[in-house]
Amino acid sequence: MKSLYNSTEIYNLFDTEAKYQNVKKHWEKLLEGKDIHSFLDVSYGTGSLTLPLAELGVSLYGSDLTPAMLASGEKKAQKKGLPVQLRQCDFRKLTEHFTETFDCVGSTGNSLPYVSNEEIPHVLEQMDSLIKKGGYLYYDMRNWEKILSQRNRFYLYDPVFVDDVRVNLVQVWDYHPDDTMTFHLLYTFERNGKVFQKEHFEEHYYPVKRNLLLNKLKEMGYTDIQIRCHPAQFNKIDPQQADWYCVIAKKDPDNF
Repeated sequence: MKSLYNSTEIYNLFDTEAKYQNVKKHWEKLLEGKDIHSFLDVSYGTGSLTLPLAELGVSLYGSDLTPAMLASGEKKAQKKGLPVQLRQCDFRKLTEHFTETFDCVGSTGNSLPYVSNEEIPHVLEQMDSLIKKGGYLYYDMRNWEKILSQRNRFYLYDPVFVDDVRVNLVQVWDYHPDDTMTFHLLYTFERNGKVFQKEHFEEHYYPVKRNLLLNKLKEMGYTDIQIRCHPAQFNKIDPQQADWYCVIAKKDPDNF
């Protein structure tokens, strides 16, 4: 099965200007009252979830495992005239690729569950090691408690339109006996009421419960831990009930 992350022309179809502005509002809300001037996204992808930070004046850095995603992310940043520094890197080996530290280190796009639950504490430690004294650790992800309790099989997206083509995306979720999940991403392309192209990609996940991450943050000395809906401007939605949530945590300077 081919990887969506090597098919960036399809991956980027749902990165509309409206989504970009929505992500920008998310960061504006989340950064209120926080002294964050540099940010490293360790699962940068094509930058769809962090590039607006550069427009807000934050020095943006990114790393990702897939060269095709980084190349696409570089083009996006150049198109908008925004500076970003990108490196190819597995987020389990961050300290092998970075020596500098940042006001905030984050993982976006539900990326932490790509590795096993046993590996996640190590990833958080790697992220923590690159954070300046008194800095922040951030991540966003799907609400896995909600997914596992409801066990829905289908997740639908609103279509997007590219010239005279309508693009539809449906996810089909498989639940496996070993507690992992496979997401099937089914794209169909329509013109004049007829489907002329179909694409199928798979993603494999290790669902992770919220407390595994929160307990590790506390163990590492993070005392100011905020759990927000994602995007953060949807503050009237209970993060416990939302499809996505985010966490931003500040480390006590005395614990460095």
